[in-house]
Amino acid sequence: MKFTKIAMGAAVAASLLAGPALAGSHGGKTTLRIQTHYAMDHPTGMIYQEWENDVETMSNGTLDIEMFWASSVVGSVETFDAAANGILDCDMTGGSYQTGKNPAFQFVGDIMGGYDTPYQQLSWLYYGGGYDAAQELYNAYGMQLIGWSVYGQESLSSSKPLRGFEDLKDWKFRSPPGLETEIFAGLGASPIVMDFTEIFTALETGIIDGADASGLNNNVGLGLYDLVSHATYPGFHSMPSDHLACNKAVWDGLTESQRRIIDTAMQKVSLHAALSNEKKNAEAAAMLSAKGVKLYDWSTEDRAKFRQIAQEAWNGWAAKTPEAAALVKSHREYLGQLGLTSN
Repeated sequence: MKFTKIAMGAAVAASLLAGPALAGSHGGKTTLRIQTHYAMDHPTGMIYQEWENDVETMSNGTLDIEMFWASSVVGSVETFDAAANGILDCDMTGGSYQTGKNPAFQFVGDIMGGYDTPYQQLSWLYYGGGYDAAQELYNAYGMQLIGWSVYGQESLSSSKPLRGFEDLKDWKFRSPPGLETEIFAGLGASPIVMDFTEIFTALETGIIDGADASGLNNNVGLGLYDLVSHATYPGFHSMPSDHLACNKAVWDGLTESQRRIIDTAMQKVSLHAALSNEKKNAEAAAMLSAKGVKLYDWSTEDRAKFRQIAQEAWNGWAAKTPEAAALVKSHREYLGQLGLTSN
């Protein structure tokens, strides 16, 4: 496992950005250059290190993963295009960053107000027709969706109380781009879109009151509760799917064995991200409560209201492109089977 692959020096970054860097094969070994927005010591980053080690070990040395952490080559939102254009080989961020490209990416990135658990969301991908529906979208941009990492519901972190809807009024917070900004702006909050890597400084300087960053334990890893002392837990508003997506030409150029190895290792990530995060969130909640951080478990009525508002907001996004309409239809049908639609 390459624990020295943390952030690239300026010379390496310049070399990558100077031109295409498609997967190279040397001496029977294929190197895949992959960027993630997570830091190496972040809890999810640690799981990705296990994935890296699994792929290299199971491939018997025919695959070498060169991982670039904390968006060290390009900005998080630019990772997808960097892979599609050959600067990188694969993107390990998430579809939500690409909503400006096509609103349909919202519904493979963060299906807000949709599924309750990561297992339900993953079941849509593998057993609800989601994989084929999503693949059509990715292929249109020269990319191949390999799999998801869904760690569970996220927690909002704040310097102010977040007891319910009334506390969202004029609350300035870091928001990912896309549907979330519309939903929370409609609820009276002031979402500010910024890169994942800018959250800590923005909180520290008071540019924002809080952040939608990640799950409770991951937020501890980011150091957010060194700065703020309020959070929603258990979460309810957002459960993003971090994807592994690769340049389609690169993916098609791998052997069938190599593709199976990468896919299988990614499915392990999916399971372990959800399992470990559930345990670590509970531990983090106990630790934070003991330190005096206030955790707010929204009422059943407020949760149901948020789900209804979010699913109503889907309609506007479904009207934006045929691809978005198709994915919303797919989710609604599957959520109906699970009894999770708002009506």
